[in-house]
Amino acid sequence: MTRLMGLDVGSKTVGVAISDPLGWTAQGIEIVAINEDEKEFGIERIKELVKKYEVKGFVLGLPKNMNNTSGPRVDASRNYGSLLEKTFALPVDYQDERLTTVEAERMLVEQADTSRKKRKKVIDKLAAGLILQNYLDRKGPLLRNN
Repeated sequence: MTRLMGLDVGSKTVGVAISDPLGWTAQGIEIVAINEDEKEFGIERIKELVKKYEVKGFVLGLPKNMNNTSGPRVDASRNYGSLLEKTFALPVDYQDERLTTVEAERMLVEQADTSRKKRKKVIDKLAAGLILQNYLDRKGPLLRNN
């Protein structure tokens, strides 16, 4: 098993998480600033992290609506995934991320008396960690047996 990178793609930031080499746990590592409107997607920084952590695949959050329909953010995530596939020639998979940001926010509120401003600075990387952890929990045994 090799490391996977989990990404929580927004219009202004991408939360980044990395799995441990065995694929058991995910750790949020940073938030990359992007500007979707300006077609700036932070790929140079993602390249640095892929190299540093020897990433062999990506897991992107798929922000479906609560009724399981797809909206514009799902399209944006899939477009980002296509960009990653073209850039890195590595596999990209998707993980339903409904309520992940809500869960991350709740964790920050409950576990740390963190101000709204401070939460905003870490929420995306925590959400990326949850997306990747959910993926590893769901697919982990399959991944570890390959």
